[in-house]
Amino acid sequence: MALFDEAQRAWDLQQTANFMKRKKKRPDFNQSEPEFLISCLDRHPDWAVIVCLVGGGQEINTVEAGISEWIDSLLRKFPGWDVHISPRLTDVEYGAGRVIARLKGTPLKVKYKDELHLAVSLRSFRAERVSELVKKVLDLEAASAKETLKAIGADYPIVLTRDLQKAKRWLRERAQGTERYAIDVKSPVDPVDWFLAGKDDVRSSYYLEDVATEFHVQGLELDWACVTWDADMRHTPAGWENWSCKGNKWQRINNDHRQIYQKNAYRVLLTRARQGMVIVVPEGNPDDHTRPPEYYNSTYEYLKQIGFQEL
Repeated sequence: MALFDEAQRAWDLQQTANFMKRKKKRPDFNQSEPEFLISCLDRHPDWAVIVCLVGGGQEINTVEAGISEWIDSLLRKFPGWDVHISPRLTDVEYGAGRVIARLKGTPLKVKYKDELHLAVSLRSFRAERVSELVKKVLDLEAASAKETLKAIGADYPIVLTRDLQKAKRWLRERAQGTERYAIDVKSPVDPVDWFLAGKDDVRSSYYLEDVATEFHVQGLELDWACVTWDADMRHTPAGWENWSCKGNKWQRINNDHRQIYQKNAYRVLLTRARQGMVIVVPEGNPDDHTRPPEYYNSTYEYLKQIGFQEL
């Protein structure tokens, strides 16, 4: 039996082949991580079980194969396996709807079981519906997000500001004792010092100076978080626009997979806090061509429309 946590982050064929070439001196490896694991357990003459624990909308790196690769591997090479899955895997954030549709009419024995979906998040003991709220915000379901925010607001405060210093004060006023608080933006940190060092260590999250990316905080939690919403994902009347800053200019992201990774990066950052968070959308600077105010204003107005309290 194999238990694979965060199974949506299993490596695709290219990343697995690169690893096997570098670390195992096998230059011609031709299996993705899911296919390789299934092949190992498929050698058992009687039975074997693989339990894949997956999170919706958690793929944030181009080397991650996603949930669909597990099913694709079975369809390609292992038609004799029984498959037990949640019918909720067809939801958009899981990205597996298309491949699950292909299961019909195949030799695989597929059973859909509602009880395989864990609908209640254990990350936040105060608000079980934070992930639901974040999903609706990112899916541009403003009216529904507004209702969800009203339902959780009393127990899980989320505030909105354009002033980073106000955000820092808000965090420090609410955290009690050793409750951990931090700023999440895209910049490297040492995650050991950031998560574990004390309040007198400038490298720790308490100092609100060093910041962490979605790659450092995936799978981990904080009590309180400050999430800075940059101009890389901008709200517009037509929906989200995805951008990447290269050198001294922004470049539009047109690749579907990269757009999904960027959306999921915000999903990860917005679901790290157990007790509450502050979202900072910068004012921008009209004298800086890389961050004019219009890159940020629509995003701020969208979040304000949903009902996030302004500081």
